[in-house]
Amino acid sequence: MFRRRLRLSAVAGACLLVAASAATLGAPADAAPADDPTVQVTIDTFGPVAPKPGQPVVIKGRVTNTSSVTFNDPQALACIDRTRLASTAAVEAIPTEQNTPMNDRDSCTNLTNDPQTFKPFEQPLAPKQTVDFTLVVPWKEWRISGQTGVYVVGVTFRGEPPNSARIMAGRARTLMPVAGATPLARTVDTALVIPLRHRPTQLGGKNFANDSLAQALTPTGSLGRLLALGKERKVTWLVDPAMLDEIKQMAKGYVIVGQNGQSTPGAGQSDATAWLKDFDATRAHGNQVVLLPYGDPDVAGLIDSGDPLKNLVAQARKTTQGYALNASSPTVPAAFTNGLWLEGGAAAGRYLGAASGGFAGASDSDLNLVSSSSWSAATRPVLTSTPVYDVMTPGPDTLVRTVIADSSLTSGGPDQETASSPLQVRQRFAAETALIAASGKGPAASVVVLPPRGWDNDSAATAQLAASLSLPWIKATDVATVVASNPRPQVARSPKAPETNGVLTEAQLSSVRDLDAATSTMQNLLVDENALPEVMTHALLRSTSSGWNGYPEEARHFTAIELGSANQQLGKVHLVNASVDRGLRKEIKVNLAGSKGTFPLTITNDTEWSVRVGIEVTAANRSDLKITPPQTAVLGPKQKWTPRITASAEQNGLIRANAQVVTAGGQSVGKSQELLIQASQYGSVGWILVGAACALLFGTSFVRIYRRIRTERRNPAPAAEATEAAEATAEPADTPDPAHDRPEANGVPEAAAPEASMKEGVGSKDG
Repeated sequence: MFRRRLRLSAVAGACLLVAASAATLGAPADAAPADDPTVQVTIDTFGPVAPKPGQPVVIKGRVTNTSSVTFNDPQALACIDRTRLASTAAVEAIPTEQNTPMNDRDSCTNLTNDPQTFKPFEQPLAPKQTVDFTLVVPWKEWRISGQTGVYVVGVTFRGEPPNSARIMAGRARTLMPVAGATPLARTVDTALVIPLRHRPTQLGGKNFANDSLAQALTPTGSLGRLLALGKERKVTWLVDPAMLDEIKQMAKGYVIVGQNGQSTPGAGQSDATAWLKDFDATRAHGNQVVLLPYGDPDVAGLIDSGDPLKNLVAQARKTTQGYALNASSPTVPAAFTNGLWLEGGAAAGRYLGAASGGFAGASDSDLNLVSSSSWSAATRPVLTSTPVYDVMTPGPDTLVRTVIADSSLTSGGPDQETASSPLQVRQRFAAETALIAASGKGPAASVVVLPPRGWDNDSAATAQLAASLSLPWIKATDVATVVASNPRPQVARSPKAPETNGVLTEAQLSSVRDLDAATSTMQNLLVDENALPEVMTHALLRSTSSGWNGYPEEARHFTAIELGSANQQLGKVHLVNASVDRGLRKEIKVNLAGSKGTFPLTITNDTEWSVRVGIEVTAANRSDLKITPPQTAVLGPKQKWTPRITASAEQNGLIRANAQVVTAGGQSVGKSQELLIQASQYGSVGWILVGAACALLFGTSFVRIYRRIRTERRNPAPAAEATEAAEATAEPADTPDPAHDRPEANGVPEAAAPEASMKEGVGSKDG
């Protein structure tokens, strides 16, 4: 009993020891501290945009509790970093403090002297709750000088979470440009470039894949809102001409083709008509139009793919060069600028050099737009005076005239999480241009503003940029004027980029290759290559659009339909085959008698164009079939051609072959047609036996005739009797015998029966 109690005590002691160890290992002192609770602070309005000394500033916004705790005694406070930023480089270098805990961020000092600069909330701020605030900051509370410059200001949130001291749980900052009492040194000629583009939706003719373009054209759609910005302001339109063609067709009437093949009437005809009318009105107002390469192709992706896809870049530029920018009124100018738009890695010299030229009609007046974000901060050209540079490229023209859009004018800031908001974009634009106007020499500086691709989906930030053109130091202009004012640009190195920089996936590029091959074959098939329907070349270029980025399924659907349409046209030029079994074409059967012979094949042209075709026949199971290809022939619409194919085979038997219609250049047209060729001929031994038999036959006949003539000469009177006697006494070997009309087989087997000759591979070279 004593030993049992001792064992129980030992077990209990061990358990207590383990528990104590676990408690020690899990003590809060060793645990990682939990993240501080945070809230989201948003600045919705800030005014004036650029206050003058003495003007109060009104800041409105909201605070949303994104944490899971309730904050007691909450309040919002205005703050400022009193370091004056006097250059665009200083603005670029503002610290983001992303890796600093919210409560430790101290770059924005709270303003608490005036009750208008902070707002206590009446109730605790519960989780998911949002409250609004309005702060009015008198000028003196900023405690800054009256010099022109830029300051970082903002709003902070402070409160007490449970079991904690008061903390700063949220902050939002923005840029405040100050227009000092001293007049600015110069104005800033500003060309705002607004892209008008949309991913392709037209499948061909009246058929459209979806109604997304129509929705964008409405007054509240993205394209409708963007177009409205140019009605009363001077802007430069950057337009995809393929999109214009789609809108023109929509204005005439269109249908939406569903996945099941059913068509429904499109709903955007009136919106398309109104949009085109407004577009022409803005052009009449004097807004410049820059047309992108047709379809807005993925330049980097196509060039990286090599031949033949890289040639589509020049084809897209050539198509735009010859584009007819029709107008609804004779007062609307039809002129446009042929342009190119590259950014990021796609702006590398190898792309810029290749895409800026190499097509018919290329000229120095073409516009090459490149975003400054393509360069690193250390290698970026200086843009405080002019955006026009000659960029060095490895192409045939080593210097390419380039307009560099200043990406900092649209980058917003200074906090990354709110940088793209319209208010932040407006304040950054105002700050950057104010600093450019305050520095430098000369009557004016020039800048080009171009929002990046995929930016500002609802057009709100672009609207803020357009509204900022009314700032006192801004003079709105267009890109053509900016280029003309800088006739002698400086030289800049091209930006560096990774090895590949395309936006289309490899699967998308593979589909484009297939469509390009079918379109090229169709063009080479035509007698007049210029007769290729424009809709086919336009469809090919639309399949390369950078607008497909982010829409892979729509891209696949579009390219599949266009490829099917191209192959359908190619299939109308084909071999005629009367042998059909259950709706399927069977093999074409032909016979080849002798070592060399001919057989006919018929090609029909069911298209509406004249084509030049040829035929190629290749064996599938034998190497001894020799084909002399016929010359190509021209077939008019609905015509047929039946050439005789000259062929030879060294062996008897069945030959499987494929007959393929080809273009004059040898490209395959449609699917090949299977042939079954029956080759029947004598071998060399057979020909020797035939020759020997003929020699024996004619030799025997010659001997008989010779003897008869000799007998008649020796005994002319009884010629008949002598002849009969001679015949009666002739040797048996001289007597003709039906059995000897052909030579003996000499061990050579006779020709096989017809059934056996139809088997593949039957027969030998020696018969």
